[in-house]
Amino acid sequence: MPQIQLTPAERREHRANAHHLDPVVLVGGDGLTPAVKKEIDAALNAHGLIKVRVFGDDRAARELMYQELAAELNAAPIQHIGKLLVFWRPMPPKQRSLDEDRMPGPRDVKVLKFSKRGGQRPEIKQLRVLGNQRLTSGGQIKRAKPKQKSIKKRQAD
Repeated sequence: MPQIQLTPAERREHRANAHHLDPVVLVGGDGLTPAVKKEIDAALNAHGLIKVRVFGDDRAARELMYQELAAELNAAPIQHIGKLLVFWRPMPPKQRSLDEDRMPGPRDVKVLKFSKRGGQRPEIKQLRVLGNQRLTSGGQIKRAKPKQKSIKKRQAD
């Protein structure tokens, strides 16, 4: 895959956005292991713009690492300053899960029923509230009302 090319203005904007970020991945003494590359790839997928801190004193090795990561992960190199490396890659579109638009399922609720005569223990009831129901403050189950639309929105439909 070819490396992402950015204009100087885009690079400057990403550098400004990365200023307040903390390093997401730390590269230790072992250098670029496959696990580190996998972690950087996952961080790029999750965040798009990331900082990587390299714990090594050899500047030439860091520069080589910077170029190698940008080429292998198809990421745009944004900045290499000291021991910090900044990369950017457009985030992939989020995959929708199969049941993302499901309604809430049934839930079990404990309800305390206080007696009208004082001095007695409250009665504890276990109720199952379905997804289209709600529990009133009096401990009764009612069907949930559809959300009210404003007059303007109703007229627009």
